Amino acid sequence: MGRQFFVGGNYKMNGTIKSIQDIIHHLNDAPLDPKTGTSIIVSSFLKSQDPSVESEHPLYLLLAREHLRQGIEVAAQNVFDKPNGAFTGEISAEQLKDSGIRWVLTGHSERRVIIGEQDGFIASKTQAALDAGLGVILCVGETLEQRESNKTIDVVTAQLKAVAERTKDWSNIVIAYEPVWAIGTGKVATTEQAQEVHAEIRKWLSSNISKDASENTRIIYGGSVNEKNCKDLAQQSDIDGFLVGGASLKPAFVDIINARA
Repeated sequence: MGRQFFVGGNYKMNGTIKSIQDIIHHLNDAPLDPKTGTSIIVSSFLKSQDPSVESEHPLYLLLAREHLRQGIEVAAQNVFDKPNGAFTGEISAEQLKDSGIRWVLTGHSERRVIIGEQDGFIASKTQAALDAGLGVILCVGETLEQRESNKTIDVVTAQLKAVAERTKDWSNIVIAYEPVWAIGTGKVATTEQAQEVHAEIRKWLSSNISKDASENTRIIYGGSVNEKNCKDLAQQSDIDGFLVGGASLKPAFVDIINARA
C-alpha cells in the first residue's frame, strides 16, 4: 500500500470566528477525495487524510474541532517542549491532547526566522509532541541565499538530523519541505526542483533512520502551492501532498486537496 496523500492548510495568524466557521462549512460540504490521507489545516486549519486535520491558532482550536465533520482533524500551530509549568504564553502537548487535538506543526520557517527557534529546540518540541502521542508536521527548508550557494541539501538534512538525534521512530512524522524563498512570495520551486529535494530527503531517511522510514514517511511540499500548480507537483513520485498557505483560505483549497483525484 502506497503512502497516503496528505494536504495541510496553514492559516497562520489569520481568521475570525465568522471566517473560520465559513471555511469549516465549505469543507464540511465539499466533495473531498477519499484517497487523500491527511488534509491538515495548520495554524488555523489542517486538513488531513489520516483522518483530515485542521491546524488552528490556539484561540480557535476548539471552535474548529467542535464544528468539523468526522474525518477532518485539527492541528495546532505550535507546542512547547515541557509538559507544564511557569511558561507564560505557551501550550503543551498534553494540553492539546486533552483538548482532542491530534496534530501539531513544528519547525516552520516563520518561527525559525521571526521567533528565533533553533534546530535543537525544534527537535525538543517535536519529541515532546511525539511522546504525548501527537502527530507532527515537521517543516524544513532553505533560504534563497542558501539555495544560490548550493547548500539546500546540507541545510535541510541538518534540520532533520537534529530531530533524528532525539528519535528513531518517524511513523508519526510528516516532513514538509518548504523553501523559505517560496513562502508567501508567489514564487514556487519548479516541479523538478521540488522532486529533487524530496528524493534527497527520502534518501537521507534511508541512510540515517531506516529503509522503512524512507518508504513510509510522507514528504509534502509547501511554498506558494495553488490550484494551478498542484496537479503537476502531485504527480511526482516523492511528493506526497502539500502544506498550503494563503490558498488554504480560499474555496480553491478543495481543488488542492483533490489534486490526485
